Amino acid sequence: MGLSNFVPQPLYREEEHRVWRTLYARMQERWDRYANLRYLEGMSALHLDPDRIPRLEDVNRFLCPRTGFVAKPVGGYVPAYVFFDCLRRREFPTTVTIRPADQLDYLPEPDIFHDVAGHVPMHTDAAFAEALVRFGECAHSAAELAGGIRDRKKRMRRIESILKAMARFFWFTVEFGLMRENDGLKACGSGLLSSYGELGHAIESPDVERVELRLEDVVHQPFEIDHYQPLLMVLESFEQLYDMVGSLERWIRSGRLDEVAPGEPQISMGDLKSFLVAEHVAA
Repeated sequence: MGLSNFVPQPLYREEEHRVWRTLYARMQERWDRYANLRYLEGMSALHLDPDRIPRLEDVNRFLCPRTGFVAKPVGGYVPAYVFFDCLRRREFPTTVTIRPADQLDYLPEPDIFHDVAGHVPMHTDAAFAEALVRFGECAHSAAELAGGIRDRKKRMRRIESILKAMARFFWFTVEFGLMRENDGLKACGSGLLSSYGELGHAIESPDVERVELRLEDVVHQPFEIDHYQPLLMVLESFEQLYDMVGSLERWIRSGRLDEVAPGEPQISMGDLKSFLVAEHVAA
């Protein structure tokens, strides 16, 4: 199933490069202080220009030889199954727009700074990259199973529950995960690594509850996107993440995710339909 929202990367105006430059400059001290070591190694390996929005073909010249991943430019919303299927094929849908200059601190949708400076450095790490591929396999398994359910309402309920569980796991690991490093905590989630305000808050604030990542907890844990996260989960390693995604797939196949706890995130009809279409591909 191909990426339906692929677009050419545009040429950027000088004011857009200025936004990138501002975001990058103010994050450097925070990355040095709060980012995990493999992220910092990835940033170094990618040779990102701190002054100019990168061309994705240049990013991929350094990324692809390390883990086989490539950044693929997209112009907006990518349906859930398509997104996860891209990960299965080692393609990361990468937003090509950049946030406005008056919204540096918060943007509800991803932009190229979030994707390239937040996500992509982690894709240079072999264990993390393999975990992303395994996320894609989870989506493939969910679509395959759904294809075997004749009753449409039952099929939709099962997909919605599984997708809610996957979204929660992805949120608390890939987007807002913490990890242990040298007897301390570091950020490994892209939502933290691309946020000037929340990165330090996640590590140091007494208002944040930090708990061990447990599969039986995270799949039932709602989250909201419009404020700093009050609850964060802590990984021991990216090898652990890979193993837990494997457990997630086994839970999908065994039916343990067919009725997860209600609450956020709400699953859109577009995301549900992407799995219904994928049934025929996965079967």
